[in-house]
This record gives sequence, structure tokens and C-alpha cells, in this order.
Amino acid sequence: MADKETYVAYVGTYTNGKSKGIHIYDVDVKEGLLHLRKVVPVNNSSYITRSRNMKYLYSIADEGVRAFRIEPDGDLKPINEIDINGMRGCHMSVDLEGKYLFVAGYHDGKVTVVHTHRDGRLGNLMDGVFHKGIGAVNERSFRPHVCCVRVTPDNKFLCAVDNGIDQIVLYKINHTYNKLQQIDILRMGREAGPRSIHFSKDGKFAYVLCEITNVVRVYSYKVVNGYPQFDLLQEVSTLSDARDPHDAASALRISYDGKYLFCSTAGDDSVACYQIKEDGLLNRLFSLPTAGNYPKDIAIFPDEKHLAVVNNGSGTITTFAINYEKKCLVMKGRPQFLDTPNCMVFQKIEKAPDTVRDVPEAEAEAAAHDLIRNIEPVSLENLQE
Repeated sequence: MADKETYVAYVGTYTNGKSKGIHIYDVDVKEGLLHLRKVVPVNNSSYITRSRNMKYLYSIADEGVRAFRIEPDGDLKPINEIDINGMRGCHMSVDLEGKYLFVAGYHDGKVTVVHTHRDGRLGNLMDGVFHKGIGAVNERSFRPHVCCVRVTPDNKFLCAVDNGIDQIVLYKINHTYNKLQQIDILRMGREAGPRSIHFSKDGKFAYVLCEITNVVRVYSYKVVNGYPQFDLLQEVSTLSDARDPHDAASALRISYDGKYLFCSTAGDDSVACYQIKEDGLLNRLFSLPTAGNYPKDIAIFPDEKHLAVVNNGSGTITTFAINYEKKCLVMKGRPQFLDTPNCMVFQKIEKAPDTVRDVPEAEAEAAAHDLIRNIEPVSLENLQE
């Protein structure tokens, strides 16, 4: 990372309390600090992701999905919104060609495929698949809950992580007809509660975070006779101490250089760091407190020397300097307070704002309310199953 590169951070929030949508922060990368700039109104922005070319930001909303253009200074300009013909999603990702936006439905167990245009607009619904089956017979995991959707490194398959039925459903992406074809299932074991999947930088390994068993599973990945093949290599705990019934692994991230894996665990309220070895296996370095409750997401600063933790329960973002040699985290500055934050991404921008200051949240929200009037809706008549 060049010393003069400038970044912002986008944080999505629930809005049934005091928060109003996506918080935009100016980032002091060198010091590992965040400064609130403004808030863009979105109803329950439970997850955000960027387009493959990094020019557009997509956000979950009560109405479906919203698209924004990322301005040169990091501000967000509304493009359009679509209804996904189902309940509100919880996770999104894009394919490697920038053709599709995949949406995971926790509440209705649905995988939705949305066409994305080159100018960032969200287009038609290309496909929608509801998962079937039952998991463990308890309060939470007794029906499908799709909580993560991610393409394989070769862009041939979609992994739909289902927390409710303890499976990762594997789909072949038919690029000709823009449809999903289920071809296999990767079973996690009873009451594992898989939450997310990430792939190594070289695409040879997959890392699956299991919420209920509080482990990271390491798999080798390859394509054999046209089918995806995952072979289990290792299973490591995410916890800092003995397991508690209230512990729930919550987020997983891999560093930009592909050398380290981080994961957070709620209840335990900790962040663990692992070194990724050449054979894909994990070597645990540390597991330390996040100084907040329910660390729902984590984000690695662009310099890979700092870490931000999104604490949904305590309504804070805490930042830390990472010391890999001493195997520790050092807290930086004071926590950023915001109600029910959910997710966070860093974005490189072309130009910095004139001044960087911490804007009071009420002022930031008031300055952004006119944005919501400019969002262009897409008629349901133009959507196709």
C-alpha cells in the first residue's frame, strides 16, 4: 500500500434503533483510526458488498437490494433498487465476471441471482432457489437459513452456506441460461451451523466457519471430472478458552496477502488469528478480547497492520494494531459508537475530503436524507423469475 493512498470505510447497520443506514468513515490507515463523515439512509442495511470493479456498492435493504455509485471522494450516489421477491437478505457477493449479484436469504432459505449491469444498475432477477430440508430440532436450526453465498475461485460454482440444515449446497452456474443447477452437497455434521466460506488466495483451499461448534474447517478444493471436490484437512477452534453454550463464531476474513486468517466469536467476544501455511493448514497465533459485545464482523485495514471489529451487541467499532511477532492486539483510540452495526468494508478513493473530522451522528444523518429521494425503483413487471 502506497503511503499517499486514501481510504474510506462503509459500515452497514440495522435501523430499528437509532442508526439510519450506511455510515461512511474517513480512515487514518497509519494510526488505525476512523472518523465519521456522514450517514446514507438505508432501511436495515444488514450487509454491503462492492462490485468486482470496485466502482459500485450494493446494500441489503428492507425493500430488497440497493445500488450506489462510489464517488471519487468515497461518497455514495444512489443508482436504483430492486425487490428480490422474497424476505430481506443477509449476505451478498458478486461473481468474478461482474455479471451476477448473489443474495443469501436467512429468513426464507432462498438463493437469489440478480443481473448486474456494467454501469452498476441492478437488473432482472435471473433465478431464485429455495432450500429444503430440516436440521437439528431446536429453536433456531430446524429449517433452511442461507447465510452466505460465494463463487468458487474458478467462477464455475456457487457455494450456498446453509446454517439451518448444516450443509453447503453446491450449484453449477449456467452462464448461458443464467440459472443455478444443484450438483452436490457438502455436509458439515449435525448442529455444526456453518456460517461462511472463504477461499485461499491461490484458490486451492476453502475455509468454513461453523457458528455452533465454533470451529474453522479447512478443505482442499479442486475440480474433478467437472465437479467440485472438497476434502477436509483440518479443524481448529475459534475460542480463547473453554466452550460456553452462548459462544457463536461470527465472522471470518483472510488478509489481502493471503498469509493470515482472522475470525471472531460472539459470547467469547474474541478475535483469533491464524497463520496460513503453504499447505493451507492453520497455525494459531492468538485469540484475544474485542473490547465489545457480539463481534459480528471484522475488517482488515489496507496496511494489514490494523484490524477493525464491528461489535453489534455493544454498538461499537473497536480498532487494533496487530503485532504478529508478539502475537497480540493493541487497541487504538476510542471506540466508535453506533447502534447495531453489522458489516464493514474498506474502499480506496481517488481524492481525500478537504478536511477530516468526526461529525456528530445527528449531523451526518441530516446531511444525507435527501439521497433517499433520488433512488430509482425498478418495476416488478420488469422482473423475471
